[in-house]
Parts: sequence; structure tokens; C-alpha cells
Amino acid sequence: MMPPPVTTSPGLITGQRLTVDEFLRRWEELPDLKHAELIDGVVYLPSPLSREHGRRDRRIVSWLAQYEDATPGCESAIGSTWLMLGSAPQPDSYLRILPAYGGQSVDKGLYCAGAPELAVEISGSSIEIDLGPKLELYQRAGVREYITVEIAGQRITWRVLEGGVYATQAVPPDGILRSHVFPGLWLDVAAFWADDAARLRAALEAGLASGAHHLFVERLAKAK
Repeated sequence: MMPPPVTTSPGLITGQRLTVDEFLRRWEELPDLKHAELIDGVVYLPSPLSREHGRRDRRIVSWLAQYEDATPGCESAIGSTWLMLGSAPQPDSYLRILPAYGGQSVDKGLYCAGAPELAVEISGSSIEIDLGPKLELYQRAGVREYITVEIAGQRITWRVLEGGVYATQAVPPDGILRSHVFPGLWLDVAAFWADDAARLRAALEAGLASGAHHLFVERLAKAK
């Protein structure tokens, strides 16, 4: 008796055009694949991540986690897949208001669906995607704030959705960018690039001590 034929997964290849259901089905058959995205029907597999990418990502993750810990009703995470307008992006980090507290996203099975209030991308080899099709997707989907951290040139761009279009925040004289959606989420730009953890914490702690943050926490508590 002949053995049964061996079947293999069709896999994922950058540039393939797939539906989100087919994309997720194929990905589930590739347990060793940790990062993949579907943007407007096109598959993107990232290049290997640099040491600098990892270090900058770590700083952003710590910053968002500290804010989450001080703000009940908010959730941050790293590298999670989102179901968004027939796409499946995987932002480096996100911060959202949980659905039970009045947030704009929902939970759908294993994934978040809709749009987080804030998405962050560390832009190295992925810069053309992050500033092109991904930016356009986030804008259409209603991601209210979108931060890109450009490794080359050491530039942080914090965009705020206004009338359906992203407007870029200017860095104020004190060098601290402040969220419009998450009161108290403050980022010292120079400290970030200097890898100065103490100054980063000090800026965020000042934001968390502000009256605006206290009012935000109270509002979230009432929304539940």
C-alpha cells in the first residue's frame, strides 16, 4: 500500500494577496512564525529586527506599561494582531481603553478588533510600510493617535486624528510630547533618544500626577 501523500501548508509570502480569514488560517499552520501582517489584502513579513529596534521597543513598552498600571481601564500590549477593516496589522505596541470602560475597540475571539486609541511602530526596515500603507490603514480605521519612532535620524512623530486625517504634533519648547487621548501620557523626546530612563520616568510621573490624569481616571471609573 502506498503511503498517503504528504501535504504542506501553502505558507505566507510577502506580496501575496489574501483575505484576512485565509491569512489567519495559514498563519495558524505556522506555529514558529511570530510576526506577519495583512495590510489591505497584502501580506508583509518583516525583516530581522535590529538590536536598536529591540531597545527602542523596550523603552516604549515600559512607558506604556507604567501608564497602564496607573490608569485602570486602559490596556497596553506588544506585538498583538488586530482585526481592522479586513486587514490584520500587528503594531509594535498599542494602548487602548478597554471596551467595558467605553473604548472604541472590541474583543473578537483571540484578537482585538476595530482600532486601538493609540498605536506605536518602531520604524527601521519597515519605515516604508509604517509611513505608507499602515499609516493609511490606521487613519481610515480611526486609530486616534499614531506614533512612529524612526531609528534612522532619531525622529519621533506623534500624529493625532483630526477630522479623519492625521495632524502631526509639534514638539513643544520643553521637549515633552503629550497625548490628547490619554491625559498624563507624557514623553520626553530627548530623554528617549539618550536612553535616560530616569528622565523618562520623571516626565511620565509628572503627567500621572496632573489634574487631567486624575480626572481621566475618574471618568473611566464612571464609564464602567
